[in-house]
Amino acid sequence: MAKTIANGVWPVMITPFTEDNKIDYDAVLRIIEWYDKNGVDGIFAVCQSSEMFELSAKERVELAKFVINNTPKHMGVIASGHCAEKVEDQIREAQEVIEAGVDAYVFISNQFAKEDEDESVAKKNIEYLLDHIDAESFGVYECPHPYKRLLSPELLKWCADTGKFAFLKDTCCDLDQLQAKCDAVKGTDLKIFNANGATLLKSLQMGCAGYSGVMANFHPDLYSWLCKNYDKEPERAEVMMNFLGAASMVECQVYPVNSKYHMNLVGVPMTLQSRRQDCSLLTGSKKLEIEQYCAVTQLFRESFFQKN
Repeated sequence: MAKTIANGVWPVMITPFTEDNKIDYDAVLRIIEWYDKNGVDGIFAVCQSSEMFELSAKERVELAKFVINNTPKHMGVIASGHCAEKVEDQIREAQEVIEAGVDAYVFISNQFAKEDEDESVAKKNIEYLLDHIDAESFGVYECPHPYKRLLSPELLKWCADTGKFAFLKDTCCDLDQLQAKCDAVKGTDLKIFNANGATLLKSLQMGCAGYSGVMANFHPDLYSWLCKNYDKEPERAEVMMNFLGAASMVECQVYPVNSKYHMNLVGVPMTLQSRRQDCSLLTGSKKLEIEQYCAVTQLFRESFFQKN
């Protein structure tokens, strides 16, 4: 039986780097502390926001172990890194992370089959992985890179019925599809976490368990409030959702570099170094936009919570 994953907010953790392009573990610790201070329920480590495709196999495993070993016990940790070319390497890496104590090991859905292969191939490969990895709890991340493979409600239900899947990071950004998926896994241990900010409130109302997306690297406390209070304070939840939906457009900027700059502004120092993006693309004017964005978010936060 899969381990229960807590409802709420699971940020997709960014990876800070030193000026000489190594993982900055001091800054990783600061990010974990900031997540904790802002009330998140768990951390999704070694994902696309972590620049996992630009990390070596050794770095992926070491980063996952570090986050697992340094996250407070009241918070969960799930981790991926399921991006090796050979299935044997995928299995070996997964087993190392599982043995380190992760709450669920998360598969990348586009690694189940090639883009031109159908879901029968994906299902067969999932069965193979389950047969060859010794663990009780798994998840699936519908990662957009190198291509996006969305799970059908039917395949998702099959995953849930194995009793081994606890988590789905859904990236369909479509409420009709989300409803079908929620209906498919109702009554099972598999929980769906929406990655899309704009549809979050409605997805929570239809049965999603929480949020696992980019914007939890900007204002996780606001997402946490929404996930915990959407049903108790519906009118205020609509106000919060209007802000979060509009604010989520910042992810179209130079992410994750803009998130690293934002973290510096809120007291989590790190370089802007990235292996995925040229940090010089965050120009002076874009930095100014993030500074203004940070200030407006704080004004909203103060106004919203003063009314409570």
